[in-house]
Amino acid sequence: MRDAAINLRALPEQRDLIDHAAQLLGKNRSDFMLEAACDRAQAVLLDQVFFSLDAEKFRAFNAALDASAAPNAGLARLLAVTPPWAPTTSAA
Repeated sequence: MRDAAINLRALPEQRDLIDHAAQLLGKNRSDFMLEAACDRAQAVLLDQVFFSLDAEKFRAFNAALDASAAPNAGLARLLAVTPPWAPTTSAA
């Protein structure tokens, strides 16, 4: 059961366009708008985690992932710092 409300304002022309498209699909305005919004939201989220490469760029990408990392002095210093949550050794 749907119980979360989503309210928005639209121009009459936008509402009419949405209503016409919804009618063609045999849906009501709310179902049509919710489906369209969810489809777009999923596309936006997938754009953040999925990318496509042609074969040549894919080989180059894999080669970069497989290559050894270059020395990084800043990272070495960071990893050498004792975190504040680490147990301390006290001299007794």
